[in-house]
Amino acid sequence: MSALQSLICDELSAPVDPRVVRMAIAIAEQHVEASTAVFFYGSCLREAQLDGLMLDFYLIVSDYDRAYPKSWLAKANRLIPPNVFPFAHDGLAAKYAVLSEADFARLNSKEADNVSLWARFSQPSRLVWSRDVASATRVAQAVADASATLFRHAHALASTSDVLDIWREGYARTYDCELRAERTGRSNSVVDSDPARYRAVGEAALAEPGFSAMPADVLDSRWRQLRRRGKWLSIVRLAKASFTFSGGVDYLAWKINRHAGTSITIKPWQRRWPLLGALFLVPRLLLQGAIK
Repeated sequence: MSALQSLICDELSAPVDPRVVRMAIAIAEQHVEASTAVFFYGSCLREAQLDGLMLDFYLIVSDYDRAYPKSWLAKANRLIPPNVFPFAHDGLAAKYAVLSEADFARLNSKEADNVSLWARFSQPSRLVWSRDVASATRVAQAVADASATLFRHAHALASTSDVLDIWREGYARTYDCELRAERTGRSNSVVDSDPARYRAVGEAALAEPGFSAMPADVLDSRWRQLRRRGKWLSIVRLAKASFTFSGGVDYLAWKINRHAGTSITIKPWQRRWPLLGALFLVPRLLLQGAIK
């Protein structure tokens, strides 16, 4: 096991609130035949008080067809991953995204066609449930790949060779590849929240066997492609979530208000027709600068 893999495995196994574990088990039971692993991630990972928050989970499944009783959900997950669903358990609210093991590995790797997954899983997460040791080992490797992927895309562009500056460059660029509600500087605050962690993981990523940074002369084109695809995917996923996520428009407004300091209110017609509501909301928020 490499130093990076060892660090990530230790981080993934760190303890969490027992209610998070119970919720992860309950999520896995929703897709029991296909469930292989459940991750807890996101800003709530740093919170001691979880009541009133929206927790974030990723459910990894062996196969989309086995995960759903309805074939259209499997097709949607395969065509535009992930599917996202609301969930509540033990007094807590959450949403969980569903990915196959194959997609989880691919979207954390250097071959990923968008930044969505490796930008998130290069940050801390917890593996709170797995079917067996083999499943845990496979998904942990994919999480380790996420940090190496970020460093491959950012190393040649950072202002200095300092590991923390490479992280900051990488996150600044990944944030620019999605519709984000967070204010300017959020990408720096991610690294500054735990510099010791990011230095250790970053140095291990650089020392990973076979690691190679992308040449600077090809990175501009690569990032333009990632940005175009990321913005488009953000809108498409938002539209798709209106079919699978009850109250999706209200959640979108809550998240933007929380991160951007806005006071968006959702009108009754937007709740009645959430797809139209979301599609009308996004251009307005772009013009106002609430999301970028």
